[in-house]
Parts: sequence; C-alpha cells; structure tokens
Amino acid sequence: MITLKYFLGTAFKSIWLEKWINLLTILSISIGLSILCLFLLITFNVESFMKQWTSSFGLVVYLDDHITYEETLHLEAQFKQDKDVLSVSYTSNVEALDEIKASLGANAVIMDDFKENPLPSIFELELASELLDKNEARQKADSIKQLPGVNDVQYGEKWLASLNTISDTMRLVAVFFASAIFISTIFTTYNTIKIFFYRRKEELKTLKLLGATNSFARLPFLIEGLFVGVVGGSVSSALVFAFSSLATTRIVEFMPSLSVVLSPLPVQVYLIIPAVGASMSLLGSLFAVGKIRY
Repeated sequence: MITLKYFLGTAFKSIWLEKWINLLTILSISIGLSILCLFLLITFNVESFMKQWTSSFGLVVYLDDHITYEETLHLEAQFKQDKDVLSVSYTSNVEALDEIKASLGANAVIMDDFKENPLPSIFELELASELLDKNEARQKADSIKQLPGVNDVQYGEKWLASLNTISDTMRLVAVFFASAIFISTIFTTYNTIKIFFYRRKEELKTLKLLGATNSFARLPFLIEGLFVGVVGGSVSSALVFAFSSLATTRIVEFMPSLSVVLSPLPVQVYLIIPAVGASMSLLGSLFAVGKIRY
C-alpha cells in the first residue's frame, strides 16, 4: 500500500509540476481523437443515410410481350420462394398504361396514337440488404434474366456502384485517420515522458543507488502517461458529444426531414474514447520508458 501511495504521489506531483507540458499533451490527444471521432460521426451518418436510401432497393423485371398468364404466375411463385427476395410486386401492362394516362391528365390522348399497348408487364423485387453489393446484384439480375418469360432486368448498376464507392472510400479514409492519429498520439506521449525523465534524471540516479529496480523507477512515468491519455480522451468525448448534439439540433431546425436520417454515435463510443486515449498514451509511455537508460 505504501509503495502504491509512493507511485501515485510521485506521478501526480510530476503532473502538477509539469502542468503546462501535460496540458499541451492533453490538448494534442483530445484534438486528434476529436478529429477522428467527428469523421467517424460523419461516416456513421453517411452509412445510416445510405442504408435507409437503399432499404427499398430492388430489381425491375420486364416480361415478354407474349408471356401467358400461367407463366406469369409461375414466375411470381419462383420470386416469392427466393430467399434473397423480400417482397414481390406485379404491375401488368394495362395497369402501367392506366397509371401513365392518369399522370398525363388531359394530355393522355397522346397514348391513343398507339395501336397496341407499348408498355411491358413488370415485377418489382425488393432484395435483401446482403445483395447491395454491385457484383452480387449483377449476378442476381443475370440469373433472373435467364428465366423463361423474362425480357430484361434493370437494377440501377451505376447508382449502386457509386454508393459502394462512396462507402469504401469513407472506410479507407477512416482507417487512414485512425492510423495517423494513433501514431501521432504515441509519438506525443513518447516525447512528453522522455522530457519528464531527463528533468528527473538526478532523482532517478539517486533511487538507483538506493537499490530501486527499473520497474520501480519507471512505473510513475507510466501512471503519468495513463492519466494524460484518460483526460485527453475524456475531453475529446465531451467535445464530440457537444458538437454532435449542437449540430444535430441546428441541422434539424433548418431541414426537419433529416431528423429521420441523422443518427448520433452510440453511447458506448463516448465511453470507449477515454479508454482508447489511455491505451495509446500508455503505449507511447511504454516505448519511452523502454528506451530509458540511467
């Protein structure tokens, strides 16, 4: 217990004596983590928006003009039995023509120039979210196109490819930010602990002469690094939460329709941020004390 009190007392005494250096280190850690978390917040909302946008994504299956009623029923049964299809909607060419005439209103007379109904009957298939990858959607469309009675299948390939590109780019940038901030935080803590060591070098030499082990001399530095990381992470967590709440409130005021799409970060993230800051800072401290020679 006495040893623990010594470690804590030494660490917090050093934290207070070197408060300005520690404050700069805490600010560096909190700013880095805040930038990362804000980007993750944007990424999280983009992903949420894309999921809602693509929740009704599906295929439009155009049928042959001369398909029979029995063949149509057979196709519908096949689609309903397909585990990748969530819902099936059928629109006959007659219903499609009526819908166009209704939308044209007084101009619907232009449709009378056609001797035959130019519109095909269609099935609209809502796909499971697992098929929102462009390659899987293409494979599904190609397999349906081979069915008897099917003339063509459309699924918005370019649109889906664009969404996947955006999603992949956001994840790649998130990994880049995380790596850069991880390295910078470790480097910052490493330099801070090295400064503390050189300022206490004579004291450490005295402890060494009195028989102190390397672990005994180094532990206060690790406690300092851990403290700086926890405080920096906590400040970052508070800043991100405040920004998220304020931004969400302001955006919803101007665009109420976005309230359905905007999503705050899960509460667990705000609890994890201080732990992440502590882990990175402690790792930097371990590198620093590992290099200490006295």
